[in-house]
Order: sequence, then C-alpha cells, then structure tokens
Amino acid sequence: MLHDELTTTQHLLELDRAHVWHPYGPMPAAITAQLVESASGVRLTLAEPLGGHRELIDGMSSWWAALHGYNHPVLNAAVRGQLERMSHVMFGGLTHEPAIRLAARLVEITPEPLQHVFLADSGSVAVEVAMKMCLQYWQSVGRPEKRRLLTWRGGYHGDTFHPMSVCDPEGGMHQLWGGVLPQQVFVPEPPAGFDAEVDQEYAALLADTVERHAAELAAVIVEPVVQGAGGMRFHSPGYLTLLRRLCDEHGVLLVFDEIATGFGRSGALFAADHAAVSPDVMCLGKALTGGYLTMAATLCTGELAAGISRGAVPVLAHGPTFMGNPLAAAVANASIDLLLGQDWLTEVKRIEDGLRTGLAGLAGAPGVLDVRVQGAIGVVQLDHPVDMAGATEAAAREGVWLRPFRDLVYTMPPYVTQDADLARITAGVAAAAVAG
Repeated sequence: MLHDELTTTQHLLELDRAHVWHPYGPMPAAITAQLVESASGVRLTLAEPLGGHRELIDGMSSWWAALHGYNHPVLNAAVRGQLERMSHVMFGGLTHEPAIRLAARLVEITPEPLQHVFLADSGSVAVEVAMKMCLQYWQSVGRPEKRRLLTWRGGYHGDTFHPMSVCDPEGGMHQLWGGVLPQQVFVPEPPAGFDAEVDQEYAALLADTVERHAAELAAVIVEPVVQGAGGMRFHSPGYLTLLRRLCDEHGVLLVFDEIATGFGRSGALFAADHAAVSPDVMCLGKALTGGYLTMAATLCTGELAAGISRGAVPVLAHGPTFMGNPLAAAVANASIDLLLGQDWLTEVKRIEDGLRTGLAGLAGAPGVLDVRVQGAIGVVQLDHPVDMAGATEAAAREGVWLRPFRDLVYTMPPYVTQDADLARITAGVAAAAVAG
C-alpha cells in the first residue's frame, strides 16, 4: 500500500512538473509544488514525495479567499443542496434564486448608492467590467473623450489586459506589456500609514492631477486602504474621502477595487467603510464564496446604469458563459450569512492583536525594513528580495504554509484561526523572514 501511494505521489508530481503551468512561474516549474490531499479547518494535508503526510497551517487563506477555513459543514451543505437542484444554467434570458438573493444581499450590505450587481467569473474580470462600465457610461452620455483612468502607483488590479494598465507600471508584474497597454494617468503611491494624517502636499498633488486631466478621465480606480499584491501597503482612509470629493467636483467616476479587502479583511466589512464614503463602482471577489468557487461581482450606482441604458448601445457589452453560476452563488450566500451571523469584527480584531504581538519582535531585526499589521493582515517587508523557496521551506518547518513575494513575507489567516495556530503562523513568518 505504501509503495502504491509513494508511486502515485511521485507520478502526480512528475505529471504536474511536465504539464501544469502554475501562476507566476516558469514552465517547467523551477520549484516542485506541494501536493495537497485534503484540507480541513485551517490545515492543509500534504502528500510527501518520499511517502507519508504532513500538515501545514494555512497562513494565506488560499490567496485571501478562505475566510472560514476549509471543509466547513455549512458551506459544504450549501454546495450539496444546490447541486441537487442544478449546477449551472445560462444567465442570458434565465435567472435563478441563488443569484437573485446574492445580488440583493450585496446591495444590502455595501454602501447605499450601489444598486446593481454584475456577477463575473473572477476578480480580474470584475475589474474589466468596472472599467468597461465607466468607459461605456461616458460614451453613452456623449463624452467619448473621457477614456483614461487615473490611479496611484503601487496598485494591483488583476492580470487581464485593461486591469494591467492600472497596475503599477514599473514596480509591478506587468512591465512587459508597457508598450501594448492603454496609457493611464498615474500619481505617486499614497503616503503610508493607516493612522497617519492626510499629507497636504500629496493631497494637493492629487487634486491638481485630477483637475488637469478631468476632461479625459473616465474614472479614478484605487484599492481602498490596502494595496494588496502591488506591495501590501496601508494608507489613510482620508485619501478615499479626498478622492470622493475630487471626483464629484470634476465629473469623474470613482471605482473601489475591494477584491482583496472586502468581507472584513481590513477591519471593516468593506474598506470604504473606514472613510464612510461610497464609490460609483465597487469590485468584489476572493472571499465572496468563502474560497469555494470562483466568482466576483461588480456593483454600480443607479445613475451609472441609467446612463449606459440611454446610450446608442443600451446594454452592458459583457456576458461570461458561467455568469451567475448557481453553485457559486449558493455558497456565496451561505458564506455571507456565516460571516455576518457571528461577531466577525471581534474575530478580526483578535487576529490583528495576535499578529501585532507575534510579529513585534521582528521590528528592527537584521534585514527587516518594516513590520505592519492592519485587520487580519500581517506584513514583514525585507530590505532585499525574498528567497521564496528558502522562505517557504523555513515556514513549512514551523508547520505553516506561506507564499512570500518580492520583498514581502506576509500572512492573511482565515478568521477561524485560533490563538495557538496564530502564534505558529507568526513563528512561521519570522522563520521565513530570517531565511529569506
């Protein structure tokens, strides 16, 4: 039996290396992927290439999506129940209860002016749809010259083409496409520090840039409060308030990309809530289904939708095949109910406190540039590029799964992570930072 298991594990990993192209990696892979056999709670069970198994605590929430951990009975039941009714039906000309309930629930819990929901396949597609909404709105109301977008550096909005154009053009992953992508308007990244006062010099620069480009700007798009894959930076909610005012003054739409921050990750249900402002368009994803199935959503105001509907092409020109998938919608409803049916804010604050305590000793350590925590996000920034293979293995020796990148070792644990496991995660981060 052990020989069969060993042979199967080795064979699977050989097939993976030969044929499977993993994200942000070469082909064939430079590093052998870990083979996950099962997952439950906050633990991943891995098959070892030489036989046996080991468990790792997931410090990543599967790229920030698995809020409730794995194999959750409530979410499992939602998928099974929906599967017995229908797994999928086209959304063109048809509709179904899970999608209707999900759209209504998202409108209920997001800032009030957001009234309409477009269900997309993934976060990148949600941003594509948001940008398309803004461009089509201005076309429809007779302002086709408003076709550029403004954002700040340090951002990340996805890997499809138009979202890549508003990612950081120099420090991000998309420099390769600089001569192909639309040329957008960039300002420097916002000054760091969630609790910092708004920097008046930066505010003046932002105001001047929006004013100078207002005639050609369709929208401003930013990640509110937390810049995710572009650098894991935190900024003051005051800049969201400022952007809302500037966009209103100069007739520019405002888009918040909350794919990483939505559903409590930053310490508010949505990062926009820290500033008590609402965008014209909001993108959601990642944690929307609790990490079970791919789904995202783009919400917009009634004014924006009405403007598109008055245009020469009175429909939003987008329609994914698996739009509104019933399985994904059903588990998204269950995940939102599960989150809001408990004291999620206390749990996120508990994780925040645990991360602050566990990572505090790394501040000022050799090779460490900065340590920062916001909500259920803990970040250690190094003064050099991380050795991803070495850092990942160092964390694994502590029983923790992490995925460092660039100069960052970070964690976004599931909200169900208990204190003992949280302490192990921070120990894993420390080990990875030293090894990296």
